[in-house]
Amino acid sequence: MEFRGLMGGFYRISEWIMRLSVTNVLWIVTAFPVFFFVLNLFVAQNEQQVVAYLLAIAVLSPFTLFPSTSAMFALARKWVMGDGDVPLFKTFFRSYKENYLQSMLGGLFFMVLLAVLFFNFRFYATQTGYSGLLSYLFIALMVMGFLAVFNFFSIIVHLHMKTLQLIKNALLITIGQPVRTLLIGVSNFAILYISMFQFTFLLPFFTGSLIATITFWHFHNGFRKIQTKQEELEAKRAEAAEAEAKDEEAGR
Repeated sequence: MEFRGLMGGFYRISEWIMRLSVTNVLWIVTAFPVFFFVLNLFVAQNEQQVVAYLLAIAVLSPFTLFPSTSAMFALARKWVMGDGDVPLFKTFFRSYKENYLQSMLGGLFFMVLLAVLFFNFRFYATQTGYSGLLSYLFIALMVMGFLAVFNFFSIIVHLHMKTLQLIKNALLITIGQPVRTLLIGVSNFAILYISMFQFTFLLPFFTGSLIATITFWHFHNGFRKIQTKQEELEAKRAEAAEAEAKDEEAGR
């Protein structure tokens, strides 16, 4: 039965509320160890506890948060591509299982990368002169590395590639599409800020799934543009090859 008019609008809104909230809860439950230590960060009493919690988050994230987030992005991909009636639980856990290994390996790579960049930042931040200015470079690299994680999740649920190719393409897209990458960062920061400081009820029910949906929407638009450019380039090459073949025949 399809509702129209005002009732149809309310029905579609309720559907989206259900999709986003159920997916967000599944994401939190399957990555609960990470979120447990994130919550403890807010009640940490000294720097040692903060460091210990951050270390626990970094160690656990590749094994829990990354597979869980890739499963959430799999649902976001379905929605963005028009498949709104996809079964939530079945799709989530199937994607969790299928992408677990690649998500874990990707998580290990990005955690190590961000840790190396962070320690370099801490080192150069204590220096003076030109060496101290390098700390700003590592801040920029950390931001780019963090944003590359979002592209990694979008690619892993959209394309079938080996893990190294996934990581390489995530980094290349982040660098090669700086405007779109910046839009992803600004959009996600806005959602997180509003969730943390304005409407905290969004955190357990909507924040993660909203970020995944908006991120994949940006990624998908950029990916389609890349595909269009490649198709245009291939068409031009085919036309050039055809024209060259005709010239050769005419010359004979």
